[in-house]
Amino acid sequence: MNQSDTLVHLFAGGCGGTVGAILTCPLEVVKTRLQSSSVTLYISEVQLNTMTGASVNRIARVSPGPLHCLKAIYFAAYSNCKEKMNNVFDPDSTQVHMISAAMAGFTAITMTNPIWLIKTRLQLDARNRGEKQMSAFECVRKVYQTDGLKGFYRGMSASYAGISETVIHFVIYESIKQKVLEHKTASNMEDEEDSAKEPSDFVGMMLAAATSKTCATSIAYPHEVVRTRLREEGTKYRSFFQTLSLVVREEGYGSLYRGLTTHLVRQIPNTAIMMATYELVVYLLNG
Repeated sequence: MNQSDTLVHLFAGGCGGTVGAILTCPLEVVKTRLQSSSVTLYISEVQLNTMTGASVNRIARVSPGPLHCLKAIYFAAYSNCKEKMNNVFDPDSTQVHMISAAMAGFTAITMTNPIWLIKTRLQLDARNRGEKQMSAFECVRKVYQTDGLKGFYRGMSASYAGISETVIHFVIYESIKQKVLEHKTASNMEDEEDSAKEPSDFVGMMLAAATSKTCATSIAYPHEVVRTRLREEGTKYRSFFQTLSLVVREEGYGSLYRGLTTHLVRQIPNTAIMMATYELVVYLLNG
């Protein structure tokens, strides 16, 4: 893969991530709050303040702007690794998709964890009405003063565990996409038509992405809860397995799936839109 191809996948990934995030952003904060250990505290405060007439804590919002362009890193890494693995294993085989997804996930997580940590902290920041919301710069300074540089990498172990979700998602997605393309190719040969992409092809990709993401998220969701707990400010959570066992012991197994419904409601259309946008931009740029 040459440099121009890499830039195509970077741009396409950025477009896909941004479009998907803009259309599904409102549920992101709700999902993070539900995963947090403070969810019962927020509910109690709302109920108490409503009864006493006091101001209710407001939810901090994080806009879906340039932050979600970071998904471009994942797509570029995935495409590059896939290109190389196709020369080692059978082209577009399950092994290729698994290794490519894992390596892309590892690369993206390592490079962007500090940014996602700040995003999570801002989403969990609760202020009374009239109080100024903490800025990203203030959050960065607070994290550094409290934990130093290592503080920006809290939750990374849980993110690495979440690579399993990425692998499952892309293996299923690529498998479905390949079956759809094979079916279309066979149909075109029978009808003697060209193989140019049609709007229905991208609808098929959206359905493939939605199906694969639903399966992957349902299987690997607990790592999301653990990661949010690890990224909370000043908590008792220290490591992936310590957090996992502590959450189960104190709150039961059901707590590992807290916020799953909201996550799926947001993630399924987000992934469908993101993947279809990515595929469309790559197709248009490559002519």
